Formats: sequence, structure tokens, C-alpha cells
Amino acid sequence: MTVHRVSDPAVKAAFDAYPQLIREPLENLRSTILDVALAIPGIGPLEESLKWGQPAYRPIRPRTGTTVRIGQWGGNGPDYALYVHCQTNLMDEFRSLYTGRFRFDGQRAVVFQAGEVPPDDALRHCIALALTYHAREASNVKAPPKTQRAQQLVENRV
Repeated sequence: MTVHRVSDPAVKAAFDAYPQLIREPLENLRSTILDVALAIPGIGPLEESLKWGQPAYRPIRPRTGTTVRIGQWGGNGPDYALYVHCQTNLMDEFRSLYTGRFRFDGQRAVVFQAGEVPPDDALRHCIALALTYHAREASNVKAPPKTQRAQQLVENRV
């Protein structure tokens, strides 16, 4: 995993404000998001900003993907989440691919518990699906089956 320095002071302050218990997992999740964006052709660079007080990532190139956010889930507990826009079909797609591998919150979040190590190939696949959401919808291209896509991600170290 590549180390990516946070350049936006507001984003850095948001990370610093999280309890230590979830700060490191969130920083790891951030690195995974940035690594996926670098590894998948067509995504390009991401804009890092704050949305609703949480670190958020979206492709700079228009109509590529939807924003993903990361942050503490459920108040002050030991859970954290990867959030996507609730008006997309991404959570349905994630559920159909990874039921039993992730915990979901409605149409908006994949939830993790501090100390839990998310399945890397599945997580990277979900992030790639979000960061290519609009491009896939515009071209009416459906995601490859999970086993093929997950294998591709592992082989490409996405």
C-alpha cells in the first residue's frame, strides 16, 4: 500500500479528530481508495475534500464515478464506514456480490468494526465500482462477475 500524504488541512484535521481506535483503519481505507484510483485505468486522479465533515473522494474527471466518503459510523462507537451516494444502486450491487462478507447500512454504507480486517479484494472491487459508477452507467456496461473481477483486482494489485 502506498503512503499518500494528506495535503488539505481540513481533511487532516478531520482525521486527527477521530478517536485513535478508528483513525488508523480510516487512514488505511483512505490509502486503499487512492491506490485503487491509481491502478484502474480511466479513473484518474481524485479530489480529496470534506463532505458532511467526512473525508470524501471523487474522480476529478466528470462523469467517471460517484463520491465515496469515509468516517465513523453510528456516533461514537468503534465502527467506521465507507459511504456512497444513497441514490445510486451501488449498495444493491455490493450486496449481490458480497453478502456475508460485509455488513451494510441501508443504501449508503459498508460498515466495519475497528480491529476487523476487511477482505481486501472485495473492498477494492467495491471501491472500483463506485469510482467508475457513472462511466459504467453511461456506457451501459455491467460489472464483471465478482470472481473474475476480484481475481483481476488481486492480480493487478488494485
